[in-house]
Amino acid sequence: MAVRVMNSCIGRLLLRGDECGICEIRLVKAGESEGECVDSAWLDEAQEQICAYFAGERRSFDFPLSVQGTRFEQEVWQQLRQIPYGETRTYAQIAAQIGRPRAARAVGAACGRNPLLIAVPCHRVVGGAGRLTGFAAGLEAKRTLLALEGHKAVGDKLIRQDK
Repeated sequence: MAVRVMNSCIGRLLLRGDECGICEIRLVKAGESEGECVDSAWLDEAQEQICAYFAGERRSFDFPLSVQGTRFEQEVWQQLRQIPYGETRTYAQIAAQIGRPRAARAVGAACGRNPLLIAVPCHRVVGGAGRLTGFAAGLEAKRTLLALEGHKAVGDKLIRQDK
């Protein structure tokens, strides 16, 4: 398993990859041992693309992913990858798009188990009426990521700003 830690505007990110692609991108927790960094061409590519995203030079990612989850989680995560840069969807909209209109809470749970922060953009999913709701990396990180994509949070409500 290849591992890399990189700095970002939302904190230190841990990237982990296997022989098939990137399987984890998450914030390093306070006090967590970062382990030994092992090189991989996929990690190099992922880090380069993530840095370009944070610099405002990239809007999507094309490095290979290797993600494990239930069939439902995979459906949700695939739908999240279809949300364009700078746009948001609600949990209910995602549930309807995967053909399960009553599964908004389950969609939220799948977002919370997303192992690929940023690459599978669960930060683009908001509550009804544009409310900022849970995010595994914390609401401040969600605000920062959405701000990079042209949104502003006023209280717990999201507003799209013209770029």
